[in-house]
Amino acid sequence: MSADPSDFTLQPLSFAELPGWSEDDPTSLLAPMGACLRHVTEIKPYRTGSLGLSTADLLPLLEAAGHAFPRSAQEARRFFEAHCTPFRIARRDGHAGFVTAFYEPEVAVSERREGEWRHPFYRRPHDLADIDDSNRPSGLDSSYAFALAGPDGFSAYADRQAIDRGHLTGRGLEIAWAKSKIDVFFAHVQGAARLRYADGSVRRITYAAKAGHPFSAIGRLLIDRGEIDARDISMQAIRAWLTAHPEQMDEVMWHNRSYIFFREAAVDDLSAGPVAAAKVPLVAGRSLAVDRLIHTFGFPFFIRSENLTHLDGGKPFARLMLALDTGTAIVGPARGDIFTGSGDAAGELAGTVRNAADFYILVPNAAAARFR
Repeated sequence: MSADPSDFTLQPLSFAELPGWSEDDPTSLLAPMGACLRHVTEIKPYRTGSLGLSTADLLPLLEAAGHAFPRSAQEARRFFEAHCTPFRIARRDGHAGFVTAFYEPEVAVSERREGEWRHPFYRRPHDLADIDDSNRPSGLDSSYAFALAGPDGFSAYADRQAIDRGHLTGRGLEIAWAKSKIDVFFAHVQGAARLRYADGSVRRITYAAKAGHPFSAIGRLLIDRGEIDARDISMQAIRAWLTAHPEQMDEVMWHNRSYIFFREAAVDDLSAGPVAAAKVPLVAGRSLAVDRLIHTFGFPFFIRSENLTHLDGGKPFARLMLALDTGTAIVGPARGDIFTGSGDAAGELAGTVRNAADFYILVPNAAAARFR
């Protein structure tokens, strides 16, 4: 469940009070802001989160960005200083925010199931329905946004264990086949992947839907069982443990009942990130996944983490980012997931990010008056 708006406050401050702001270069945000503008004006506005900031509030900033051509980091900062007011997102319980990171893995695949290629990436099944408060059955938890559409109404869909055991076999939903079930599992966690075929071609898959069950972190399970020390937990440590314990691999992965379905996406530019929930390409190091029940896509967030240093050559992380994605595990007003890029190197960067962080949202000036 997401935080209630009463669980946090927005505290206005000046840009001079943002730690690390004067060293940041937010120039690379202007291009994705232009992509956001095209999406919200030509396709549809972003859903408004419970904080109450809407696409209409964001539009003046996006439109101004289209006329900004900064020649330096200082000019880019001045653009945001002229058009926005920063607010610290302060949790009423006094706890700091928290960041993790995600990336776009690259997985070797086959177009056919043969030999070692036997672990599928699935498209969305036809009997999976979107549900909300208007049609959710009383016995299904309010966290479910998808369910099985049957002759007698909606019910919980098959979970990871049932699907791994063949629930979807024979329906023609397979996009491609991987050698490693671990690779497929972590593509589910990341919500996207590049698929590299034997002929060298590369295609993309991105999130289409999920089975509906809540996400359960297998890292927490392994910590609770004493398999990995909490101080050592990381994506790399989890992968290593699964590889070393094939006889327990299924049981541990089935603990996370959530299952992700994908759709194929064009690869127009391999240097660009995948298109995520905000329907624009992610920018490595500048795109943030947020709780979409609270926040609205397209808004800038300044993230500062004193002890997150490996992303910036030993310096504390302090960057302006754009809210362009969301995730099942991203819950709360000061909770974010940093996109580090695509491929193995990006995965190495992402896998160890688990850091306390301060969250600041930049609100366009006209809308900022409502929060003072």
